[in-house]
Amino acid sequence: MDTEAIKNDFPIFKNNPGLVYLDSAASSQTPEPVLRAMDEYYRGYRSNIHRSMYALGERATMAYEKARENVADFIGAQNREVVFTAGSTMGMNMLIYSLEHHLDLKPGDEVVTTVTEHHSGLIPLQELAKRNGLVLKHIPLGSDFHLDYTQAEALITDKTKIVSLSLASNVLGTINDVNKVASYARRVGALVICDGTKAVGHIEVNVRKLDCDFLVFSGHKMCGPTGIGILYGKEAVLETLPPSIFGGGMVEEVSLANASFRDIPARFEAGTPNIVGAIGLGAAVDYLRGVGMERIAQHTQALTGYALAQLGGIDGVELFAQKDTQSNAGIVSFLIRGIHPHDIAEIAGRRNVALRAGHHCANPLMKELGVPALVRASFYIYNDKSDVDALVEVIAEAKRIFGTESAS
Repeated sequence: MDTEAIKNDFPIFKNNPGLVYLDSAASSQTPEPVLRAMDEYYRGYRSNIHRSMYALGERATMAYEKARENVADFIGAQNREVVFTAGSTMGMNMLIYSLEHHLDLKPGDEVVTTVTEHHSGLIPLQELAKRNGLVLKHIPLGSDFHLDYTQAEALITDKTKIVSLSLASNVLGTINDVNKVASYARRVGALVICDGTKAVGHIEVNVRKLDCDFLVFSGHKMCGPTGIGILYGKEAVLETLPPSIFGGGMVEEVSLANASFRDIPARFEAGTPNIVGAIGLGAAVDYLRGVGMERIAQHTQALTGYALAQLGGIDGVELFAQKDTQSNAGIVSFLIRGIHPHDIAEIAGRRNVALRAGHHCANPLMKELGVPALVRASFYIYNDKSDVDALVEVIAEAKRIFGTESAS
């Protein structure tokens, strides 16, 4: 991959010379074609959609629906299975409220998730369980930062109504076998939710192969803008769900006492949507396709392997990352003995190296790992080996500042 050519597509690097951006798991950067597509909407045909009889409105509607078509094709779905949301957090909350009104939940029924979930995937399930007296179970980690699939099979029982798990951990990088867990859920008739936020746009994702009933993800981690995301649902399942957000645009007919709702996906898109965000996400999909998803995955896997080798050779560094690069979505989390993660990130920031430090919205996982926080480096299409080398220099400087270099 020609990383320099790709880097030239991202204005952030022109405007911030020397920037080493290793925080794409929090939010990726945005390439020029995506910015142009969004700017074109604002400057050339800004108007509302699905309600305007003039040329600008028709053009905006076509662009919005074209973006839906792009995203659907990108994940192997049908257009009507793709709902635009404000992000994966909103998508997850919308979905849980819809399921709560759809499923016949009884006290003692079970919801199964994992110890590695992001808060946006975990907390909606916790609240659902509290409201309905459900039993919330967690699939533990097994060896080498993989999920314990034997325990997963045992935890999913005839009482299980929902199984929810991430496609890739935002802390460990581990790509989970969603299809295997889904096969356990199918035996008992449970619905399967997949949080694809760290995976979509980084590895090939096909919802048919995953066999999940629902998938949520965000645009801002895959070269798109913030404030836009996707809730995918299998057509047969999505058609049975009631909406959980109400307003204009999603109604078929309204009286003073009642309302009927439009077909999918419109019934889940109340109000004026983030039109420019959807257009930007559609453009991001086009950009990623142009680079090639297989090439992207291979590139990040190679960088992850290089980082694991470089950091693993530094005395005092403890790695908390999936070491099988084929099963890692491009993340290396670590600790340095005797130095707090926040201090490492601050020292890195002084050198124009962007890292994330903290619990990464995964407090339960931190407790499972027995650490208060971790430093995380995440890799994407605009990173190369020199960025890893810069990270190694940051670690060396941190050890010098805190007087731990003698342990080397």
